[in-house]
Amino acid sequence: MADFLYRVGRLAFRRRWYVALVWAAVLAAVGLGALKAPGAADEGFSMPGIESQKAFDLMEQRFPGATADGATARVVFVAPHGAKVTAAGNRKAVEDAVADLADGSQVASAVNPFQTKAVSEDGTTAYATVTYKVAADDLTDASRTQLEKTLDEARDAGLTVDAGGSAMDDGGGAGGAAEVIGVAIAAVVLLVTFGSLAAAGLPLLTALIGVGVSMATILALADALGLSTTTGTLAMMLGLAVGIDYALFVVSRYREERAKGRAPQEATSLAVGTAGSAVVFAGLTVVIALAGLSVVGIPMLTKMGLAAAGAVVVAVVIALTLVPALLGFWPNAVLRRRARRSGRGEAETKDNGGTRWARFVLRRPLPVLLLGVVGLGALALPTTSLQLGMPGDEAKPTSTTERRAYDALAEGFGPGFNGPLTVVVDAKGDDDAKGAASTIAREIGATKGVVSVSPARFNEAGDTAVFSVVPSTAPTDEKTKDLVTTIRGERPGVESATGATFEVTGTTALNIDISEKVQSALVPYLIVVVGLAIVLLMVVFRSLLVPLKAALGFLLSVLASLGAVVVVFQEGHGAALLGVETTGPIMSLMPIFLVGIVFGLAMDYEVFLVSRMREAYVHGETAHQAVTSGFRHSARVVVAAAMIMIAVFAGFIGESDSMIKMIGFGLAAAVLLDAFVVRMAIVPAVLALLGDKAWWLPGWLDRALPRVDVEGEALTRAADTREPAPAGQETAHV
Repeated sequence: MADFLYRVGRLAFRRRWYVALVWAAVLAAVGLGALKAPGAADEGFSMPGIESQKAFDLMEQRFPGATADGATARVVFVAPHGAKVTAAGNRKAVEDAVADLADGSQVASAVNPFQTKAVSEDGTTAYATVTYKVAADDLTDASRTQLEKTLDEARDAGLTVDAGGSAMDDGGGAGGAAEVIGVAIAAVVLLVTFGSLAAAGLPLLTALIGVGVSMATILALADALGLSTTTGTLAMMLGLAVGIDYALFVVSRYREERAKGRAPQEATSLAVGTAGSAVVFAGLTVVIALAGLSVVGIPMLTKMGLAAAGAVVVAVVIALTLVPALLGFWPNAVLRRRARRSGRGEAETKDNGGTRWARFVLRRPLPVLLLGVVGLGALALPTTSLQLGMPGDEAKPTSTTERRAYDALAEGFGPGFNGPLTVVVDAKGDDDAKGAASTIAREIGATKGVVSVSPARFNEAGDTAVFSVVPSTAPTDEKTKDLVTTIRGERPGVESATGATFEVTGTTALNIDISEKVQSALVPYLIVVVGLAIVLLMVVFRSLLVPLKAALGFLLSVLASLGAVVVVFQEGHGAALLGVETTGPIMSLMPIFLVGIVFGLAMDYEVFLVSRMREAYVHGETAHQAVTSGFRHSARVVVAAAMIMIAVFAGFIGESDSMIKMIGFGLAAAVLLDAFVVRMAIVPAVLALLGDKAWWLPGWLDRALPRVDVEGEALTRAADTREPAPAGQETAHV
């Protein structure tokens, strides 16, 4: 591996014009393809194998066109204090607003609340449902403007008016601001780390090129592969983060080799052969973690994982080809100013912050280990009370009209009104379909926790009925989950009495089913991903205990970060500092996101840090000396890489969407804990306690595993026999 990558780096350095032109051509080609490709359709969310999805599929089959994905807006009218919406003046204002809403070119219907009895019992609140002919993404600015104008006119009449529903979604989310903040902080970190504008700019440039290639490819293939508009979000986030990190490691190793007096071409080749090997294996662990998301069984998540894995592959290839090519163009520019004047790299000091920290840990490994494990364990404790769900409008800031509409409906019609259950009765083959549906509705209506049941609506064939069930509790309340379980538990008795079957669906039931499926998929996912990564790390480190230690450390950090998410977003401690106004269940996919993404990134740091220790150990240093050497060479770079990751992820905490806040906070916390507590403290403490045993591998396993010279032992031995080029020759390409 190291020898092959050495030749790749040498070829890229010597043929730098060809490499640069090839990448420019690739970027232009995929960019042109993205511009010409049809827009990516929003395929919606689906999860095969759960009851709510089966019921939804049955509705699409039996009620053709009834489940069309046209946008909807639910406009809520609240009368002034002490008044009612049924009063003459208020009623006229509501009816005028509904008439104006119905007068849009994209509007299919706008329902008058006084005709459909959509008025609260106390007469203070009413709502009108506006249905559009097109999906939310296809609403024109004119339609959105008309909706906002109508709401303002109704407010001018003295009513409190707010609106929720898919029509209010403007397609916003994690946008340019988050990425710009992350890139800006990354640039500062790189500049401080390298002390050179060129050295700081090169990783940023190559990472942006990699993200450009990845995102353009995703957009170009979106229609052909059925990718949604959200597929590339994770690819952009991870592509940017790992793209900077991988280039950072190669450039750092290049500067180190230059400090030994090697010529630019030789230093570049060695950097790609050694650090490049670590990049390849680190990238493989990330790809395994992301591709493993397919185990969960959510098509959207599978596509997001595979797209992000593709972005990581692009980042690896760029680090191995474009980075050495750019070093060939400006071999001395990435060095510090003093080193550029002398024509050779600045020698690395034997004693730096990394070595001092390593010696501190080596002198007291047991206290450091216990403090790290106990601290992470304490942070992980809140995960025992973890509640999963899919937060909706109730989790949005109170400054949004969607949140105010949600609160108004909950106050006027009850907390369960915002999350009704949909019951689909399949009476095909039953002689008395209407009687069966009536019996099922009556039985469910008598269940404790049910406020009301709507009249059943039948399809044209008369063999399928649909009705709504309004719970007495909010959609994210645990009692609502218990109610769904109770209704489904009553099904065998009801079916035997009526001969018809029914299923429960709706947004609330769908979220409950998703949470349960994600929880059941988490353990198999962990087994697959961690198992494959342990095997890969065994090949890299030729050790049994180091990979096991790496995996256990990761589990500690991910549980601790999930505990931190629970403390802030579920229990509300410190939530105000992050702008979180409403706490509640943690997003169902959050544990999977944390495990998948953070595992790959954690193994990045493990490979880059411990591979230098392994390299020193193979070259004859003692186990303790190897730990110190690894920290001397890698600690500063690993810290810089972690800070870049944290900056990229933390940038998303500033977004208004609570779910994006949660993802950004969780990933930033996980990287912080894994890099600074696990990799920088627990890892050296464990290696100090194990000594030579850390690098032990059973003979039979040693023979079975393929041999990969990740440390580049043969390369460095061969390079040491060659005479370094004179200083004057090293500046020839500047």
